[in-house]
Amino acid sequence: MNQHVSENLLSVKDIEQPKRRGARFTLHGALWSLQVLFGFFFAGSGFGKVLLYDGALYAAAPRAVAWYAAVPQPLIVFIGVSEVLGGVGLILPAMTRVKPKLTPLAAVGLTLTMILAAGFHITRGEYALVPANLLLGGIAAFIAVGRWKQRPIAPASITPSRILKSFAVLGVLALLAFAPTWYTMTNVQF
Repeated sequence: MNQHVSENLLSVKDIEQPKRRGARFTLHGALWSLQVLFGFFFAGSGFGKVLLYDGALYAAAPRAVAWYAAVPQPLIVFIGVSEVLGGVGLILPAMTRVKPKLTPLAAVGLTLTMILAAGFHITRGEYALVPANLLLGGIAAFIAVGRWKQRPIAPASITPSRILKSFAVLGVLALLAFAPTWYTMTNVQF
């Protein structure tokens, strides 16, 4: 009888133990980390390409990035706009929960961009650039699948606080991604 009581207490104790709080790895947390990190990366990288609309910057750019010489200026600017919108799309819709289905679509667009970039570099014999394209594309694909099927974010209605959050995110992007890129592109000699 005593042994039976202790077995029941043990099982109750196991059930009633509070779950440990603290840092733990979750898919949702990993997706958010990747979204923010790569959202800033793509937005900053794309903004650098957008700045090449300036003829003087475009003329000097191939000294820093060799493949720019093989691509028409309007195409580089288009790629840049696509990357900026994709980077913003990784963060903003999910964070504000306004049209969060745009986040996996942005990730799909960035995946496609990186696949096309890898193909471009392979045709030019620039094999050293291909692994970076495949890594970036793979992470974007992981975000797309994760936010589309595994851990989607539920939509919410537009509220003043969500609008303010959107402007705050855009402000942080401007300060941490766009401003340094602009400064570097306009003040550093290639």
